[in-house]
Amino acid sequence: MCVVDQLLAVPGRVGVSAIDKRPVEGPVQVREYGLHGDIQADREHHGGVWKAVYLLSDSDVAPWEGEFGGPIPPGYFGENLRLAGMDTAQLVIGTVVEVGVGDLRLEITAPRVPCRTFAHRVDRPRWVRRFTEEGRPGAYARVLRPGPVAAGDELRVLRTPAHGVTIGRVFAGVDDDEAARLLAEHDRDQLAPSLLRKLDPATDIRPADD
Repeated sequence: MCVVDQLLAVPGRVGVSAIDKRPVEGPVQVREYGLHGDIQADREHHGGVWKAVYLLSDSDVAPWEGEFGGPIPPGYFGENLRLAGMDTAQLVIGTVVEVGVGDLRLEITAPRVPCRTFAHRVDRPRWVRRFTEEGRPGAYARVLRPGPVAAGDELRVLRTPAHGVTIGRVFAGVDDDEAARLLAEHDRDQLAPSLLRKLDPATDIRPADD
């Protein structure tokens, strides 16, 4: 698991980013706003309780290893947890997972939206477009029950909603039927604001993630 190592100066309104995350010794306590020792430099757009923990799988980063000259270190893309054997793009919105000894529970809330901060971090041409086209954004989660996490902990799926709308489908753009199924199964206050903006543009009363 990874937490911020240092704040980086980046273009934009906030001016700094906590995207530079590095592995730490565990166990680490996870609370409402994420891992102990981590920072959310911009809670309005790139954090908050709905984006408390960012999960990437090995399969999410594998397509980029050739370009980056080999294995991409955990945390380099800003993730808190790097998962093995689980495809984050196939996680259904609202899935509840249990981590480690069973105290920590997370709920999958939304895909990561690549932004200019991410592009600045990796310094690759046309990064936002290329990362989007790859279709493997990773998944944000909120903390349903606080608890510890340590490297090597098992992640177990406890509950998967019936609507079937995955992180990958939301990132690609859901159709009307998918949006209707998701909204029928969840109250709007149970869904991340960034997700609601994708499902129903009429709810977009705030600036979109930059």
